[in-house]
Amino acid sequence: MKVLIAEDDMVSRRLLEATLARWGYDVVITCDGTEAWQVLQGPDAPPLAILDWMMPGIDGVEVCRLVRQRVQEPYIYLLLLTTKGRRENIIEGLDAGADDYLTKPFDPHELQVRLRAGKRIVTLQTQLIEARETLRIQASHDSLTGVWNRRAILERLGDELARAGREGTPVAVALADLDHFKRINDSYGHAAGDAVLCEAVNRMRVSLRLYDAIGRYGGEEFLMVLPGCTAQDAVKLADRLRMGIGQETVEVSGGHIVITSSLGVAASDTIPVLDAASLIRAADTALYRAKAGGRNCLELATMADITLNTPRENAVLHA
Repeated sequence: MKVLIAEDDMVSRRLLEATLARWGYDVVITCDGTEAWQVLQGPDAPPLAILDWMMPGIDGVEVCRLVRQRVQEPYIYLLLLTTKGRRENIIEGLDAGADDYLTKPFDPHELQVRLRAGKRIVTLQTQLIEARETLRIQASHDSLTGVWNRRAILERLGDELARAGREGTPVAVALADLDHFKRINDSYGHAAGDAVLCEAVNRMRVSLRLYDAIGRYGGEEFLMVLPGCTAQDAVKLADRLRMGIGQETVEVSGGHIVITSSLGVAASDTIPVLDAASLIRAADTALYRAKAGGRNCLELATMADITLNTPRENAVLHA
């Protein structure tokens, strides 16, 4: 683990460096508080820091205050090292944000134990951050395909519509549905169906721009949010998606599966209603027209599609 040493006394600095290196730490050396503060602000800041109290520039106590004011992650464990051993000095150092306190001349075994405690705290905090990030991803992403889940993609659409309203820019959506997906599950099994969904997502991602968003809207249905796209732009992009999905068969254990998709596209320049539900309803109705028109094609929504009810109950079209 990386450890920062901030010590202006050369003898103490070299002794600390040699001791920590012998214990297997990766040592970063600074000679004053200003330099230490600069290092601790970096993206690769050491998670452990040994700070001398009295240093040129910024003293160790002030470095502790500055670090704690940032409320940064991951946590930096701060150990103050000083000749001051009075009770009020200890209170001052800990109150400034230091995690521990060691007086000079330090006992190597005591330093080793205190660093070991700091290492445990840093490691536990890192594990907590990783667990939190895992939970965050699970809450916002589809567990199978890795794209946004329904709730998250609708939030993205809401954000983009709000921004489009402020900036006067267009935004479009595309609903893509894999054709005859039930037949794939029935003929090859659900594992093959899962493989087809994942491969379809990979192919769609290739055609999307970096700032587009894709989410799993329903079983085999995916919603794309396309910022800055007019209806004409969205149709071109959606057609690239359609061709990309069907460009090659998908190899599964039972053979090779041909996959195609139908898409419904709705854009705010032809449907000037900056409302997520209306835009999706229009795209959904256009999608069903594409399904009814023979599949493996796309349809652009019109204003009339907002008021129409999507025929979700029509199992033949949705199969």
